[in-house]
Amino acid sequence: MNRRVLRGRLFILALGVALIYSLAGVGLLDAQKLARGLGNIALFSSDLFPPDAGVITTVAPAMVETLQIALVGTFIGTVVAMPLALLAMPILTNSAVAPGVRLVLAFIRTIPALLWGVLFVVAFGLGPAAGATGIGLYSAGYLGKLFYELLEGVDPEVVEAVRSVGCSRLQLARYALLPEAANGLLAQLLFMFEYNVRASSIMGFVGAGGIGYYMLGYIQLLRYDALLTAVLITLLVVIVIDWLSIRIRGAFLLHDA
Repeated sequence: MNRRVLRGRLFILALGVALIYSLAGVGLLDAQKLARGLGNIALFSSDLFPPDAGVITTVAPAMVETLQIALVGTFIGTVVAMPLALLAMPILTNSAVAPGVRLVLAFIRTIPALLWGVLFVVAFGLGPAAGATGIGLYSAGYLGKLFYELLEGVDPEVVEAVRSVGCSRLQLARYALLPEAANGLLAQLLFMFEYNVRASSIMGFVGAGGIGYYMLGYIQLLRYDALLTAVLITLLVVIVIDWLSIRIRGAFLLHDA
């Protein structure tokens, strides 16, 4: 048995041990707890049906607000993330600047979206402005990482070809990195918008607008049938957005000749 195979088996064994230990640590190997949990889920599920259609006129406008929060948040995140992603590229800056920018992006990602929402509720007060700003900053952390990883994946031969003609760093980004990574950048941007619709749906839990405000109210009032209606409306919107994303990618993504 060669060393590579041995290391692979040892890694799988260590991963299995860690997984079993973690399952036990979180209580998912406790048969009584699992049985009790499944019973509670069954009781909760029985209260969900049938969904209450009477709340649609209340929930639908909140869903529109959620879409607005997601759209504005994605725009803010993209505007912030793109220059930071370029600055995070050592080939465009230097070995001192790029790690610092990546650290900033990691810090932004570390703070949950709801906590950003709380921060901006304090700053702007209750309402969708806080939600959009919180979603925007949270998105910037993730998009920045996704963007610079895509830019790093550009074919080195293309980069060297552009650099060999004496292009500046700005020209290198403009004529090599961004065009070559355009497909991935657009795909990640569309995915982030879809993700932000779901993230925005719970911003109302902290008073930052959107459908989450009503979801939280229905939970507190034990109106699970109304909660299901809100969830189904959110699901429908996400499905439509996913369908539109497929159409947009098909229409605008660059394809090899």
